[in-house]
Amino acid sequence: MTDLPKRPLTLRDVSEASGVSEMTVSRVLRNRGDVSAATRDKVLEAAKELGYVPNKIAGALASQRVNLVAVIIPSLSNMVFPEVMSAISDVLEDTPLQPVVGVTNYKTDREEKVLYEMLSWRPSGVIIAGIEHSDASKAMLRGAGIPVVEIMDTDGTPIDNAVGISHRRAGRMMAEAIIRKGYRKIGFLGTKMPLDHRARKRFEGFTEALAKAGHEISDQEFYEGGSALAKGREMTEAMLKRSPDLDFLYYSNDMIGAGGLLYCLENGIDVPNDVGLAGFNGVELLKGLPKQLATMDSCRDEIGRKAAEIILSRVEDEDTAKGGQKIELTPTIERGDTMRPRSTEAAYPE
Repeated sequence: MTDLPKRPLTLRDVSEASGVSEMTVSRVLRNRGDVSAATRDKVLEAAKELGYVPNKIAGALASQRVNLVAVIIPSLSNMVFPEVMSAISDVLEDTPLQPVVGVTNYKTDREEKVLYEMLSWRPSGVIIAGIEHSDASKAMLRGAGIPVVEIMDTDGTPIDNAVGISHRRAGRMMAEAIIRKGYRKIGFLGTKMPLDHRARKRFEGFTEALAKAGHEISDQEFYEGGSALAKGREMTEAMLKRSPDLDFLYYSNDMIGAGGLLYCLENGIDVPNDVGLAGFNGVELLKGLPKQLATMDSCRDEIGRKAAEIILSRVEDEDTAKGGQKIELTPTIERGDTMRPRSTEAAYPE
């Protein structure tokens, strides 16, 4: 092959390299029209050798969309969301649809900007974390005219479809489990609530269930930014020094919970007899800790898969596929090694 031109490759370049007309090249690359297998192979080989990537925007002018699925998440450093992305990618792998990711950093204005830019590419669908958005973001999602799936949360009214868990229910489930184990002096450690609606809802469900059993949060500590593992150590130390009578610490996520567990083990605190611990998310990476942290599986893989399946079904069958699905999955508690195995003073039946 000759040297590549100092400009974007075009259909004409592929046409000249393959020896067929531009119209035939277009038909092959769009998988349209009656083209012989030999000609198709010749065009695809020439395109591959040139490194030609079709201009999907130009090819989509008639349909007003491209085969991209916008996936908008708050963080890539939080290990929860890469797992969701992997599940979405697995479902879409052998389809024409390709997921593209935008990150909001839990900021409303950033979400608006990411959503605006992604919708300007006319994707075939949107998968977006959370069910709370600004009025501007809601307007863009409603006006996009494409399938939308809000993921991770079902505590609210979705714009189109939703797949996730009820975080209020998750908080209640954990509080009930802690009380059943006989713990009574409970501290809460978590992220700043305005930045994380789902953590706030779990906290609300948690405190509601404690109140129903005649208990309340004895102490609480919040953080934002920095290493979650280090913050977990720092907050646990500060809380136990401030409130040494606490017998259970509930963390809003596993990473700060792991930091708390390491602090307790390093300082000779008997876990789970003197102090019990629990986190949230069921992070696989933490399976190697000296003790297995009690946690709750947030159904990440299933959420990603079901969200992608909804988008795919809507794209494949626009005429019959309908929106309005709300799929609420059921999280499970993994008791690990940081909760007492039994209690003689149960407020709830085992």
